[in-house]
Amino acid sequence: IAVGTEHPRFATSVVPRSHYEEGPWTNLPFSVENKWRLLIMMTLYFGSGFAAPFFIVGHQLLTK
Repeated sequence: IAVGTEHPRFATSVVPRSHYEEGPWTNLPFSVENKWRLLIMMTLYFGSGFAAPFFIVGHQLLTK
């Protein structure tokens, strides 16, 4: 008798449970309810990433 056949496979028989709500936009780590706040936060996030190299180059050009 094989050992693997004596025990049920719990990984496949257990129902996966989650505490997350179902539906669109519920799996995001930020809120999309307020569109103006979302616009400001995304502008700051992407704008800071875009502007950082320019500030770094400007700082390097001013230092000797």
